[in-house]
Amino acid sequence: MNKVILMGRLTRDPEVRYSNDLAVANFSIAVDRRFKREGQPEADFFDCTAFRKTAEFIEKYLHKGTKVVLDGELQNDNYTNKEGQKVYRNRIMVNQIEFAESKVASQSGAAQIPSGDPGPGPAAPVSGSGDGFMSIPDGVDEELPFS
Repeated sequence: MNKVILMGRLTRDPEVRYSNDLAVANFSIAVDRRFKREGQPEADFFDCTAFRKTAEFIEKYLHKGTKVVLDGELQNDNYTNKEGQKVYRNRIMVNQIEFAESKVASQSGAAQIPSGDPGPGPAAPVSGSGDGFMSIPDGVDEELPFS
């Protein structure tokens, strides 16, 4: 099985071209690394390609900085350049793509909320216990639908 799911921001405006009425969109996204080590990059960059209606959607609605979630397949783009050297590249062939934040959040810079500020909304996460799970405050048991 070859399936990739990524969430990140477009690093540049998409390039869309048409060949025999077939839309082809090329773009790249930056995906933050979950665990960052000193001296290592904080993000990985992936080249992506989409076709047909997906490419038309990308052309119409996406631009540099838009946060998206996409799923697709990893494909090798290996070739030999003019100097006879083998070039190795990977590309994500996009099957589906969706917005990962609201238009208001993307325009207001909500992605830059300072740490410690939970942001808007009633369901701000409570500090975690370090084991990957969120602590549930006392007295909320009555409101849970599955208790």
